[in-house]
Amino acid sequence: MDISVIIPAYNEQDNIRELHEKVTGVMKKLGKKYEIIFIDDGSTDNTFKELEKAAKSDRNVRVIKFRRNFGQTAALDMGFRNAKGELVVTMDADLQNDPADIPKLISKINEGYDAVSGWRYNRKDSFSKRAFSVISRILRRIIIKGKFQDPVCSLKTYRRECLEDLEMDGEMHRYIVDILVLKGYKVAEVKINHFPRKKGKTKYGLLRLPKGFLDLLVVAFWQRYSNRPIHLFGGVGILSSFLGFLAGGYLVFRKFFYAEPIADRPLLLLSVLLVIIGIQFLIFGLIADILLKMYYSGKKRNYAVEKII
Repeated sequence: MDISVIIPAYNEQDNIRELHEKVTGVMKKLGKKYEIIFIDDGSTDNTFKELEKAAKSDRNVRVIKFRRNFGQTAALDMGFRNAKGELVVTMDADLQNDPADIPKLISKINEGYDAVSGWRYNRKDSFSKRAFSVISRILRRIIIKGKFQDPVCSLKTYRRECLEDLEMDGEMHRYIVDILVLKGYKVAEVKINHFPRKKGKTKYGLLRLPKGFLDLLVVAFWQRYSNRPIHLFGGVGILSSFLGFLAGGYLVFRKFFYAEPIADRPLLLLSVLLVIIGIQFLIFGLIADILLKMYYSGKKRNYAVEKII
């Protein structure tokens, strides 16, 4: 298999037929052996029925249906695990991505890159969505030194080896390119077309920004301390305990050399508190280290597959 196209779909019944036709047309022009994997992420409309029709009419189509909505990260993870192509293309099912841009991304891959992300430089979304994206991009650059213009664009192409050890949990689909760069892969970005949504409803709400920020903190932590959490928690613990002992030592000095009472000094309580907090952080670091060892030894998926066509 040359190319696998993975398309998560959630309540996109009005877009499936047109999307299937457009992707199929592009794939046939490429002249490569391909497959299209649709992931029905627990749709509550007729999306799955439309996908069944596509699978029955086209032997290159496979459909995986989740029992309920698990989110885009789980859908992409399932697609990655079932993809057979040497190249893996991902895109949304809302027809805002242009399948005609797929050859452009593949051409960039052939220049020696491991992954290529689309850049919706003339984005056709609402002002609020574009504003959230700007804020998110600024936070990325501050916290994890992100360098991409549009890292959350769904239209991407990967070499298969990029995805073999990629861990997809929570809502990490927003940070795939950042994680790949962290792992040492070469990632490029190319300008692509973007269309306004004509059918269906957007799945993004006001909670996207705070949820994305929390995921960003996870990526930042993973970037720096995924193999040594004791260095973070232990460092904070040692600093806190040192300040506590320093404050306590100062009080002892005042007590023995100047005969000052210290029992009613707020600084005494603060010094004890700092020492206790320091010990707690050290314990947190040890626990985190143990949990990471358990995490790397074996992981379970957080979704259930109902049907594979």
